[in-house]
Amino acid sequence: MNPKMIRLIQYFATPFSWLYALGIWVRNVLYDDHVLPSYTVNVPTIAIGNLAVGGTGKTPMTEYLIRLLSADYKVAVLSRGYGRKTRGFRLATAEDTSKTIGDEPMLIHMHFPNIPVAVCADRVHGVKQLQALIPDLQCVILDDAFQHRRLRAGFYILLTSYDNLYVNDHMLPRGRLRDLPAESARANAVVVTKCPTKMQPIDRRIISNALHLASYQQLYFSSISYSQIPIDHTPLLVAGIANPQPLLQYLQQYFPHTELLSFPDHHDFTAKDIQTILKKAEKFYCVVTTEKDYMRMQQTPLIEALAGKLHVLPIQTDLGNSQAAFDRQVRLYVSENNRKKK
Repeated sequence: MNPKMIRLIQYFATPFSWLYALGIWVRNVLYDDHVLPSYTVNVPTIAIGNLAVGGTGKTPMTEYLIRLLSADYKVAVLSRGYGRKTRGFRLATAEDTSKTIGDEPMLIHMHFPNIPVAVCADRVHGVKQLQALIPDLQCVILDDAFQHRRLRAGFYILLTSYDNLYVNDHMLPRGRLRDLPAESARANAVVVTKCPTKMQPIDRRIISNALHLASYQQLYFSSISYSQIPIDHTPLLVAGIANPQPLLQYLQQYFPHTELLSFPDHHDFTAKDIQTILKKAEKFYCVVTTEKDYMRMQQTPLIEALAGKLHVLPIQTDLGNSQAAFDRQVRLYVSENNRKKK
């Protein structure tokens, strides 16, 4: 889009951003002053989230925490289940699909079938239901719950993307922020995600100075780790995620002419979309998609139509030099709070 047009759109969007920010500020004040009630639960709870809409790597971080904690603690995951066609509390089973629990919880359930994964818009009710179903529960990981104020989690992990730090962003609709930057003060740990794999120390210092965290907050840096996929030809990338650019750039390192066919985040593929994808795919030997998109594709004829041509690219969070300190901080919270329960 023309830079002048972008500036014009931002100019007209600014008053609406002020109104949105005012509404969010009032909501937060009401929770901070206990006018609106918030609740704690008697099980360690780790809330993962961001201040912006989508695209910071919440699901890979959730899976990272499962791998970190599940060997030593009885862990469950609770998500809102965005985009599902069901209501209320629902514990994932072998019969569930992305339509019944949402694409991200379905992906987590597929990767960790022995870990309880539940969805519920009311996080307080959801945690209590999990406690009733799992009496020896020792930790609940709350996916995308930083902005959820009704439940006061014990430990908050705030994610912010390397290429769009929350301190450089604007409130909706001018920017991508859905909550005020000042709310970052509730975070115990701040993780800058999607960093370059060869990040220089000076870049870390610049970001640290820009975020200006409090003394009680720890700052970490992570990157995306991509699994290798067996392809020898330029692929078509089909992605319905918030920010497909890092994935596109990764593929273009090996296949410079990789093309992107992009859809909105959590997009349900319609019959028209399927025709568009299949028509575009005719020009390519292979099609690459994300695991999250694959969860939704399973409910369509795309899987059969692209048989032998479709490749799924798994990703993981890689904390690099930050891993030991991050793991220690999270483990310390869970162990100390389980000790208090006894």
